[in-house]
Amino acid sequence: MASQDWFDKDFYAVLGVDKKASEADLKKTYRKLARQYHPDSNPGDAAAEARFKEISEAYSVLSDKDQRAEYDQVRAMGSGARFTAGGPGQGGGFEDVFGGMFGQQGGGGQRVRFGQGGAGGFEDILGGMFGGGAGFGQSSGGYRGFGGPTKGRDVTATTTLDFATAIAGDTVKLAQGNGRPVNVRIPAGVADGQKIRLRGRGEPSPDGGDAGDLVVAVHVRKHPVFERDGQHLRVDVPVTFVEAALGATIQVPTLGGEPVKLRVAPGTPSGRVLRVKGRGVTTKTGTGDLLATVQVAVPSHLSDKAKEAVEALAAALPDEDPREDLLAKARG
Repeated sequence: MASQDWFDKDFYAVLGVDKKASEADLKKTYRKLARQYHPDSNPGDAAAEARFKEISEAYSVLSDKDQRAEYDQVRAMGSGARFTAGGPGQGGGFEDVFGGMFGQQGGGGQRVRFGQGGAGGFEDILGGMFGGGAGFGQSSGGYRGFGGPTKGRDVTATTTLDFATAIAGDTVKLAQGNGRPVNVRIPAGVADGQKIRLRGRGEPSPDGGDAGDLVVAVHVRKHPVFERDGQHLRVDVPVTFVEAALGATIQVPTLGGEPVKLRVAPGTPSGRVLRVKGRGVTTKTGTGDLLATVQVAVPSHLSDKAKEAVEALAAALPDEDPREDLLAKARG
């Protein structure tokens, strides 16, 4: 911060608090004003943005115990004096404020000069007066700028869920870095690799700002039967050759519920998808379907009688090649 600002700006008036305000009162007032004038709450409002910066500037000084003490002493000593260039014969400049302290005359003779940088500058003089280091306010790390209090650091964690738990949602208990458990609500329909952000559940701010977030990475175990496809669930359903050829009503499993009955039309080929509405994954954007893919099961062993029956069927069927169209397309 430029030294002139410590004389010119009444940070207590900016925040609207008494000079004896406690740290708690300062924080409470700052947060109220920051919410009111934050740029996100006032898009395109230059006046609100300027006011927000002014509030943040004031709080960044007054919230720091050491900087606040220095600020109070400088304000009390300056009594509203201004930092001016102080040309020859011109009184009332910055040098006049401190001239009497070092035995100088107010309007003439040799004056004490206060440079902006390097050894022996204004900051060095005030730093020595108030117990600081080479720079003004160095004991607390210097002025933090217009950003105000900093947000605490985010904390990351991982959790592994069963497939059904990820689809239905649940509350899980995780251990934080400090050893304390924390309950985390997993929303229904969370996907493998998805990250859940819990606002304000991370590390606290070092200077009175908002706490960081807890970011949980979710891993989902595979299911032996079902597979997720966006908001849909997929399952392979085997049917016999007879069921596929003549048609049948079959049972199809659902996740976490009773099986449902589906009609397989006569002549259903392997790979056809049958749809069960509303039995997929439910998320905040909607609910998917259960997609059952028909897989015609071919017996691996046939009795002599069954083999004769299949041969008789083959003789009765039309003499056609099911791959004829495929081969024609491949030839172009």
